[in-house]
Amino acid sequence: MATQNNPLKQYFRRPAIYIKLPSGGKNYAPGVINMPPNEELPVYPMTAIDEITTRTPDALFNGSAVAELITSCVPSIKDPWSLNNIDLDAVLIGIRTAAGGNKIEIQTTCPSCTEEAIFDVNLVGLLNNLNINNYEQELVLGELIIKFRPLTYQQVNEISTSQFQVQKIFERLDAMEPEEKNAKIKEALILTTNLTIDALSKTIQYIKTPTAYVEETSFILEFLQNLDKNDFTKIKDYNVELKQSSEMKPLHITCIHCKHEYDQTFTLNISDFFG
Repeated sequence: MATQNNPLKQYFRRPAIYIKLPSGGKNYAPGVINMPPNEELPVYPMTAIDEITTRTPDALFNGSAVAELITSCVPSIKDPWSLNNIDLDAVLIGIRTAAGGNKIEIQTTCPSCTEEAIFDVNLVGLLNNLNINNYEQELVLGELIIKFRPLTYQQVNEISTSQFQVQKIFERLDAMEPEEKNAKIKEALILTTNLTIDALSKTIQYIKTPTAYVEETSFILEFLQNLDKNDFTKIKDYNVELKQSSEMKPLHITCIHCKHEYDQTFTLNISDFFG
């Protein structure tokens, strides 16, 4: 029987909250987001199938779990792989909020007394702290003007997969003979460097020169590969600063045991976030 004729349709899940993306939905290609006029995306609670998906190791590793979860819970987002990583964090926080209130518990260890404690994180507060506006700032490097952008979820997932492969090389080093070990170390270092340059090229939206406007990633990649170390470091460091300014701020925690105050980084680990 077609869904529109199902007499139980009125009892289907309904939006639990509405969220606004830090980007406002700007700079996306047509078809990525079906943005409502008020720019507030409805977020539905997870289904039983969604919960199973978030606990499937293979789906978590290849990123499909997150994509499927977003498609189910935020149907206005038609292409979750194209979400930038800042909007992605906002969407995941929204889904978690719709699933079980606006707080999540995390375990924390005091660096002073080393005692463990459970700390409540206000998800609405996290959502309000996400900011993409700093990416409007351009880097002036001599005659060049460089505009950056956050990575998409697909790009982040591809980079994470490549980093995992490099990590596996390092993990196998102890079992190798010295000659093979040295060769593998060199291979891993080259892979790491190439991965860093490739990732950086994807964060650059365009480069303006006195005579040209360059937005082709292949040209930007070649430019970075042939740049002197000092200028490359300036570009890399500037991108890191932009990324850090747009990420969730560290949690400020007061130890319940010794009253020591400290900051703790909070990241969205999908398996823990929805486990």
